[in-house]
Amino acid sequence: MIVLASSSPRRQELLRAAGVPFEAVPAEIDESVRPGESPEQYALRLAIEKAERVAASRPGETRPVVAADTIVVIDGAVLGKPESPEQAAEMLRRLSGRTHAVLTGLCVIDPPSGRRLAGVVSTGVRFAPLSEDEIREYVDSGEPMDKAGAYAIQGLASRFVEGIEGCYFNVVGLPIPTLYRMLEQLGSPANSVPQSPLAAINLPPMADCGEQGGFRINQRKQHLVTPRDTE
Repeated sequence: MIVLASSSPRRQELLRAAGVPFEAVPAEIDESVRPGESPEQYALRLAIEKAERVAASRPGETRPVVAADTIVVIDGAVLGKPESPEQAAEMLRRLSGRTHAVLTGLCVIDPPSGRRLAGVVSTGVRFAPLSEDEIREYVDSGEPMDKAGAYAIQGLASRFVEGIEGCYFNVVGLPIPTLYRMLEQLGSPANSVPQSPLAAINLPPMADCGEQGGFRINQRKQHLVTPRDTE
């Protein structure tokens, strides 16, 4: 059993599909980008702050606390959730016919020991060229409005994706195989998640969620991550 510091239905669906029992506890933090903050630093900071906020709010918690934050990056710019249909359409125009990066900051805290692991997973996603009619139809569906980058790879936007390089689950919002390895490194995966369902996961082609997917972790308590540079 883990504590998921998120109200995201997509992250909850991924955990259920992998057979991971969890309790969802939303984390309310300021998600503004700080001056001079890189996309990697931003995603990582938000994940750490979410995990720390929930862990601090639950004295005596013994279960691992897991938090994630997923962003879409193109031309060095972070594309968050669109605030209007017009903004969603503009984001999709920027992604059309190009490859962008999806970054997920991931943090796991073990409350009894105070140990934590954190890192950034990167996946490249290549979009087909989109016509204005396709963009309008997709925006009108409503799907883009609560999604980073204005699309859901597991939904209607799947038809726009020509390929990915890295972890598919990361694009949905939670790199499950990486999370499993982090829980193992904290020492008690059998107490945190059922081992066999995750160990048996079959990843889609090019769905590597480890070093080749752009992830590195450092186990120091204080600032513990050196994310790999992302193109």
